[in-house]
Amino acid sequence: MSRLRVYVRIARVLLVVTLGLAMASVFGLFERLGLAHSMARRQRWSRFFMARLSHALPFSVTVHGQLPQQPMLWVSNHVSWTDIPLLGMLTPLSFLSKAEVRTWPVAGWLAAKAGSLFIRRGSGDSQLIRKQMTRHLEQTHPLLMFPEGTTTDGRSLRTFHGRLLSAAIDADVALQPVAIRYLRNGEPDALAPFIGDDDLLSHLMRLFANDRGDVHIYLLQPIACQGQERAALAFQAQQAVHRALFGEIPEKQQAPMRPAIAA
Repeated sequence: MSRLRVYVRIARVLLVVTLGLAMASVFGLFERLGLAHSMARRQRWSRFFMARLSHALPFSVTVHGQLPQQPMLWVSNHVSWTDIPLLGMLTPLSFLSKAEVRTWPVAGWLAAKAGSLFIRRGSGDSQLIRKQMTRHLEQTHPLLMFPEGTTTDGRSLRTFHGRLLSAAIDADVALQPVAIRYLRNGEPDALAPFIGDDDLLSHLMRLFANDRGDVHIYLLQPIACQGQERAALAFQAQQAVHRALFGEIPEKQQAPMRPAIAA
């Protein structure tokens, strides 16, 4: 693929980002003027932006399953920064992000204006973020988190951490497990993962220098949280995502399930 075509594709992404900055600036202006801007409206505009960004990315997307009709806590495996626009285009959502994202140029500001919640892992603020997540869900605003805590190469699944799943129990909403899979020529996509010391520009150049990849998003059976404990919920969600991506887990590799009791 010619270098000029690569630059044209990247320019298209930058134009969409410019649109997002304009939208976020409007939200910022409303805040300075003391005008209320509801989370529902932020989520709708965020979905509009995510859809445009997804269409600018070199992927063909296929969605399997049904979108939930009720607000839920979405939990997904995590492969790349592109997971966010690809999942965010499906329905109005907020995201739980690591605190470092808040400090990123442009992206951090956009995330904050779109209603993202931020957590600093290991800082002891899990109870505070749990309360924020609970309040967010109780106000019927769907929220998505990546319980692996980091990205992978898409060929395996890390342990789902259950600590923050308590918010779904507290808010009495269900979990919506989601599996996202990147393929290229029928094989796991080696270009899509954003891991290690990768940087955004290099990643974009790598993606756009090649043909379109395929993305499959699986909206799995929701998991009821009532009467469950967070460790059991994390285990069930991880099992569901693993089955969607890789098939059944061999019985000898399955961790024993603890009884489901109220958290």
